[in-house]
Amino acid sequence: MLVLHHCVSARSLRPLWMLEELGLPYELRLLPFPPRAHARPYLALNPLGTVPLLEDGDTRMSESAAMCQYLAARHSAGQLDVAVSETAYGAYLNWLHMSDATLTFPQTLVLRYTHFEPPERQQPQVATDYSRWFLARLRAVDATVQQHTYLCAERFTAADVAVGYALLLAQHLGLDAQFPPAVVAYWQRLRERPAFQRALRVERETAIAQQVDPTPSPDLRP
Repeated sequence: MLVLHHCVSARSLRPLWMLEELGLPYELRLLPFPPRAHARPYLALNPLGTVPLLEDGDTRMSESAAMCQYLAARHSAGQLDVAVSETAYGAYLNWLHMSDATLTFPQTLVLRYTHFEPPERQQPQVATDYSRWFLARLRAVDATVQQHTYLCAERFTAADVAVGYALLLAQHLGLDAQFPPAVVAYWQRLRERPAFQRALRVERETAIAQQVDPTPSPDLRP
């Protein structure tokens, strides 16, 4: 049984969405945010105290974009991955890595210096600069979805899940108001996917059942 450790609206939504797309059986364990402070026993499973943590037998993974690639390659039977033999394989890997290293990373700094630091440590200029950084890097997504329905291989893949979370995080931060039209349309397509809607519903229902606050609290790893 796959086990996913998750916080509401955190990067762990990527593998949760993947699990729903693939229709795999799994156990979802909700944690209060940040778990390293509010769920200390969790450190025995993941010394970093971050989410996500994916358990698949003896496999332990803590990087959300890597989980998307892993689940697609190992459990989707070609459904959501891109094979090495396909022309789009390089683009697929590039989008997976870009989703976190280039698109999510600057947003975590915006979160830190506007939401998570005490008032005396907040840095409005840092938040403004990194918001601009994110929006500048989003041009790569815009250029692609102006010409294609999805990011690579002319079909929905794990890369769309990984990048889709970055767009969700931008929505939490109010940056979606500055999305170009093609990105707005692409994000709407992703949000309308039944698996995405199921993931949000399962997240909320499980949080309530496990007595965790279901209110979205955007992800940050200080």
